[in-house]
Amino acid sequence: MTEQEIRTLLESQRAYYKSGATIPVTFRIEQLKKLYSAIQTHQTDINDALKSDLGKSHYEGFMCESGFVLTEISYMLRHTKCFARKKRVKTPLAQFPSVSYRQPVPYGNVLIMSPWNYPCLLTLEPLANAIAAGNTAIVKPSAYSPATSAVIEKIIKECFSPEYVAVVTGGRAENAALLDQKFDFVFFTGSGAVGKEVLRHTAEHLTPAVLELGGKSPCIIDASADVELAARRIVFGKYLNCGQTCVAPDHIICESSVKDAFVKAAIAEIKKQYGEEPLDNKDYGKIINQKHFERLCGLIDGDKVVFGGNVNKETCQISPTIMDNVTYDDAVMGEEIFGPIMPILTFDDFDAVVDELKEKDKPLALYLFTSNKKHIKRVTKELSYGGGCINDVIIHLATSEMGFGGVGESGMGSYHGKDGFDAFTHYKSIVDKKTWLDLPMRYQPYNSRFYEKLLRFFLK
Repeated sequence: MTEQEIRTLLESQRAYYKSGATIPVTFRIEQLKKLYSAIQTHQTDINDALKSDLGKSHYEGFMCESGFVLTEISYMLRHTKCFARKKRVKTPLAQFPSVSYRQPVPYGNVLIMSPWNYPCLLTLEPLANAIAAGNTAIVKPSAYSPATSAVIEKIIKECFSPEYVAVVTGGRAENAALLDQKFDFVFFTGSGAVGKEVLRHTAEHLTPAVLELGGKSPCIIDASADVELAARRIVFGKYLNCGQTCVAPDHIICESSVKDAFVKAAIAEIKKQYGEEPLDNKDYGKIINQKHFERLCGLIDGDKVVFGGNVNKETCQISPTIMDNVTYDDAVMGEEIFGPIMPILTFDDFDAVVDELKEKDKPLALYLFTSNKKHIKRVTKELSYGGGCINDVIIHLATSEMGFGGVGESGMGSYHGKDGFDAFTHYKSIVDKKTWLDLPMRYQPYNSRFYEKLLRFFLK
């Protein structure tokens, strides 16, 4: 799509939004029902597309992508009517007689830019939030997941007219053309590097934005942890989608006294979950493309690999890999891994680990395996990170009852459930002042001692 075509599309959405068509809650609910039904109808198409793009099994595709979208839409169907109501708040006595309230209103015309690693989930879930909040939307899926992008485009065209919700496919040229336009709100999920570019463009128009980024999410295991359970849950979360998950545990920081036991348990779990030859497992996925495959291969230090390390260049697959005796100077610790490589660092002083993490970039997630309540308290209260789990990984984002998002280098803003509705909503503060009484104390001349005393009474 050319820049002129994108501009024309946005202009049509502006006109549609200004018509007020998207404001009624009944309209929003009707559109959410359409989207829900279309996802169910195209479930097989979605699964096949995810298999083509990322090698995901149909089970994993539903569990981690379309199933989550359906859950989020169901949540919005139940709660949008309540979320969209104005909320009364207390009014100061000095403003008597009046009523104060917060009125939720849509931002208007929004842009949703989604990544390739969870191309269905991270496109359609924020879209459901945008629809529930009453916006129009232009959706830009990733060019790296073309099969899923094609299915998403098909679903959206079946459900919505382009002046309401539209899809723009393509690569960098289309991304640049979209970011040059003035939207009312931008929702971006992707890398920190691209997130900075998005923010530079939105700043030109003073456009608010939510950035869902990533980072090197640490996973700490102390000596009090259930090591075998930790290994089972970490192996699941680390190698899910071949490690191409923004909240996957990036690296393990393990207390030295239990490190060997953890490595042994992790190896056993990899074999149990993925088989003796993971690259022959039809349910084990692949790296998205050759570029990322070669990047990941460059992070593997053969001298430190204690398990895995096998690759298949033809299929862009890397087996679940464990690297031991890793330090912060190793290449694998120099960037977000975003692949099936698990580096293990060790420690002997938990407090020193916490202090060290305070000096690093704020990650999207942090995980702690422990039964030590003091350790839990220190990590949850003192360290800054997007979100996380105690004695598990990843599952904190699998609910519509809590917002999900980053902080600092890992992003800004959050969504899921009520937070998702709020992300695409502006709350207007309104005072409805009655006309049957007008207190004179705010008007000049200010020479009445009685009014001064009355004012001090009201404002103390």
